Amino acid sequence: MTEQKAIEGCKKQDRIAQKHLFDAYSEAMLMVCLRYVKLLPDAEELMLNGFFNFFRSVDRFVYSGNGSVGAWLKKIMVNECLMFLRKKGSLTLVDEQYAEDVVLAPGLTDNMDANEILKLVLELPPGYRIVFNMFVIEGYTHKEIAATISITEGTSKSQLNKARGMLQQAMAQNRVYNGK
Repeated sequence: MTEQKAIEGCKKQDRIAQKHLFDAYSEAMLMVCLRYVKLLPDAEELMLNGFFNFFRSVDRFVYSGNGSVGAWLKKIMVNECLMFLRKKGSLTLVDEQYAEDVVLAPGLTDNMDANEILKLVLELPPGYRIVFNMFVIEGYTHKEIAATISITEGTSKSQLNKARGMLQQAMAQNRVYNGK
């Protein structure tokens, strides 16, 4: 079944089409949720809520080619995670001055797999982690981040740069501890 046919089926509430899209995207969307929340049960619940919202609002979705379903789902998942973190009280960021740009030193991520890097990202304080995920991984601009989570662009930039600095320190320590 093609994505376009699956979307058409979902608009008719066809369970087979819904299962097709769920099977195709659930693993990737769970990983999106895990980048924002630390606990797997929370991430699974958020992913399921996201799919529920996706299927409930699929009539508003206009298929525009390969990648459009995944992009829309990812946006829903990010919003689910942000709402969860707001309710939990973990989405409070302090307005900060611009931080200097922090660039990761070459070679820090050599010999590290994605799981090791994800683990380090999950150890970031919530505000740093959220902005880092939204900017670096999801591709949001600082303006979009600021509007989405109600902060200034300067705070977004500062949080990102501090996250990069903390990651650089953690990666350097990881390298020392693992003898790399």
